[in-house]
Amino acid sequence: MKLHRLELTGFGPFREKQTVDFDAFDRDGVFLISGRTGAGKSSILDGVSFALYGSVPRYDNGERRLRSDHSFLGDPTEVRLEFTVGGQRWRVTRAPEYERPAKRGDKLTTEIARAELEQHVDGAWVGRAAKPREVALLLDEVLGLNAQQFQQVILLAQNKFSRFLLARNDERQQLLRTLFGTKRFEQYKDDLEERRRAAQRELDAAGDQVRTLLELGEAAMTQQSVDIGDDGATGDAAPLDLAGRRDAVERARRRADYRVEQADELRQQAESRQAALVATHAELVERARVLDDLAAARRRLDDLDAAADEVAAAERRLERARAAEALRATLEQADRSGEAAGQARAMAERAEKRWTAAGGGTDDDISALVETLTGDIARWTDALAREHELTDAIDARDATAAEIALLQEQATLLDEQHALLPAERERVAAELAAETLAAARVNEQRVRVSDLAAQAEAADEAGRLAGKLGEAEERYLRASGAAEAAAAAVTDLLRRRVAGRAGELAAELTEGEACPVCGALDHPHPAPPADDGVTDDDLADAESARDAAAAEARDAGERAALLRAELAAATARAGARGSDELADLLAQARDELASSERGAERVIALTEKRDVLDRLDAEATEERSRLAAALADARERSAVATTTLARLEREVADARGPFATVAERIAAATERRDLARAVLESRRALAHSEATASDAANDRAQRIEASVFADVGEVREALLPDNERTALTRRVAEHAADVAATRARLLELELAAAGLPDERPDLEAAAEAVAAGDRARSAAIAAHRDAVNAAETMRDLLLRIDDAFVAVAGLAERTATVTRLADTVAGRAPNTRKMDLETFVLAAELEEIVAAANLRLRDMSSGRYTLHHSDALQARGAASGLGLEVLDAHTGRLRSPQSLSGGETFLASLALALGLAEVVTGRAGGIRLDTLFVDEGFGSLDPETLELAMRTLDELRAGGRTVGVISHVEGMKEQLAAQIVVEATREGPSIIRQEALSERD
Repeated sequence: MKLHRLELTGFGPFREKQTVDFDAFDRDGVFLISGRTGAGKSSILDGVSFALYGSVPRYDNGERRLRSDHSFLGDPTEVRLEFTVGGQRWRVTRAPEYERPAKRGDKLTTEIARAELEQHVDGAWVGRAAKPREVALLLDEVLGLNAQQFQQVILLAQNKFSRFLLARNDERQQLLRTLFGTKRFEQYKDDLEERRRAAQRELDAAGDQVRTLLELGEAAMTQQSVDIGDDGATGDAAPLDLAGRRDAVERARRRADYRVEQADELRQQAESRQAALVATHAELVERARVLDDLAAARRRLDDLDAAADEVAAAERRLERARAAEALRATLEQADRSGEAAGQARAMAERAEKRWTAAGGGTDDDISALVETLTGDIARWTDALAREHELTDAIDARDATAAEIALLQEQATLLDEQHALLPAERERVAAELAAETLAAARVNEQRVRVSDLAAQAEAADEAGRLAGKLGEAEERYLRASGAAEAAAAAVTDLLRRRVAGRAGELAAELTEGEACPVCGALDHPHPAPPADDGVTDDDLADAESARDAAAAEARDAGERAALLRAELAAATARAGARGSDELADLLAQARDELASSERGAERVIALTEKRDVLDRLDAEATEERSRLAAALADARERSAVATTTLARLEREVADARGPFATVAERIAAATERRDLARAVLESRRALAHSEATASDAANDRAQRIEASVFADVGEVREALLPDNERTALTRRVAEHAADVAATRARLLELELAAAGLPDERPDLEAAAEAVAAGDRARSAAIAAHRDAVNAAETMRDLLLRIDDAFVAVAGLAERTATVTRLADTVAGRAPNTRKMDLETFVLAAELEEIVAAANLRLRDMSSGRYTLHHSDALQARGAASGLGLEVLDAHTGRLRSPQSLSGGETFLASLALALGLAEVVTGRAGGIRLDTLFVDEGFGSLDPETLELAMRTLDELRAGGRTVGVISHVEGMKEQLAAQIVVEATREGPSIIRQEALSERD
């Protein structure tokens, strides 16, 4: 992961937008973030953390106090960071929640927190997420590190080095658990413990089940003994052990099987006796049934013989009905023919009356008259079409006359308007020539106005620059004096520091240790400390003040020189003329330009008007020609319409005759022809109907004469409805069938009853014997069923008891295994180290961290110190496995990290933090770390150790890494030319100045 650019607006101590370009330090590798205490050095790292995670390492509650206190109510608060991960460049923009003025009214409203994530694709930024939650989820995938891992790996925050080194086992476990995500191993331990408890509960339940099954078996044994009256079976003492109780149940099962065999034999005997009784009863029932059926058949035959005369009369009635049915169609045909003849006669009489009412005579030749009328109607129908054409011709004549009048009116109006065009065109041409001369100087006047405007602007700028130059020179004078005073103050402090050096050395002497100046072990007369001693912080503050004053003086001088050059250039551009003179000239030139531009606009308008007049002249000439052609065509069509109208009027007058219209004449002729046709049709229908009725009457008389009937009345009397005839047919057939079936059944029963006694058997006694046998059989079956159920119950209980014994054995073995594993993982016996599974995993990670840390700690401590992982048992039974010890090569003994001095603690903590960063990086998927930050702690190191620490940091930049160090140690300022300087302004807000070595070369 590599950081490129950071922008802070309204964030922390920064009110205006401040920019940090991390790419500018690529050549330097290691850069320093310096500034006075409280200026905002750590706020740069806060901005990086907030942009990526929405939180900062110094605050526990997320976005608390992120907005700058120096920001005004309307100022924005925003952090923007550009970075690269895995070859992809990203830009994240994030803003916290803060209050701002409402758009309406004078109240405050809350600006909600926002976030946006963009990706650089093909030279452009493409949005990928636009809400805080969406940005957080996507950044988790992109970064591969959570906030705590980031602060331990990339952003090594202030005052957090020694936390890991000096922590207790439980505190170190919490931190490692967060970094390496080993919470799941704690869950594994809990899951195993739950499995142990579940296995023990299952084992206890299985033992309870065995005892319950044995109790059920013993209860069944007692019940069986009671059922069979065997008191001796329950008199034996019950065994106390489970195996003995199980054997007793086995013996009871064998006794139950023997009782099943006895009950089965008794059941079979009872079933044989019952079968014999049932067979005897069935034979008696069959004999009684045959005798009863024979008596019933004889009674049925007597009843059928009594009804024979009635059936014979019905059969004769049915025969006459069938003969009459053969004549039904003839009678119906004769009746229909007579009715049709009567109807035809009535229709003929009505047609004759209508004809005579219309003026016709009874002696008229109707056929000839119909033919004549048909021919006339055909001729008059053709004339009807001429009558319609006559109406259309009249409409066409009138329309043509109206069109001729309209065309003549349009031609007259067009001629009047066309006569006005020549005079108007001559007037426009004369005015256009005059305006063209006035508009010719527009371009020349525009150039003059532009030149004068530039000179006037330059004159105004020269006036403003003259005022700024005076202020800048006064500031330069004040800054130069302040720089000289600050340099004098540093010189004075250095003199006092040198004078008091002997006192400082004496204060560092220790009894029994060699003096760094003379080497003596005794120090009888140490130099007293100076009353006005100068500390490193005093000197550092004075030097910072001197550098700041010198920088301010240099900036003021450069500003004054720049303003002098700008003033000279502005005066030259103004042509050495004043603002008032140039303003008058510019106003006069603009008036002249405006007049010329109005003339140019008038030229354009007159040209367009002239073109419109020319176009109107051409269009009027063309329209006059079109109107003349249209008028000639209309007059020709009017003459043709007049000729056609005269011809149609003659033809229609002939066709109308005495009627008003041809249609009326056709309607009258058609009505007379329809009446004549009705007379002809009725006469023909009457003749046909009368002939048909005569033929039907003759046929009816012939058929009745050939039948058994004397006349039509006997035939109609013999006819029966279909349902009555069907009922008689069914009655005769059913009687014949019943007689035949009854006689056949009677013969069958007489044969079956041959040899049987005439007395009916006693069925009640036989049924009672069968019921008694059935009760005996049911009792035997029930006894057998009870014996079988008892035996099966004992057999099932015994199988369940055996299965329960096997299950208990398996569960006991599995429970022992799970219990041992759970106790071991939880750090209980047989685990002698009292180290649970998660601690064991973290101990392995800690060993790798220690190995990585020692690679740097040996160099930074000149081979004296190395860290060692300790899994020794802790006091009072506390968990072990995550201890740290320091091996001192000078003594060869291990000691506690708390025994190290402040500088030694910083070196060990820095090495451990860097080792932790490497291991966490590897566990996070091999993320490449191209940018690292280390916040404070170097002030506790002596110059030689500081040099070793700086050499270690310098090694981190291998392979293109960039390392940022936050410190106010003066020696680091001298060693690191590439710096980011955070300065608090006089008004309060801080600003960021960036200085890279590449910029000084």
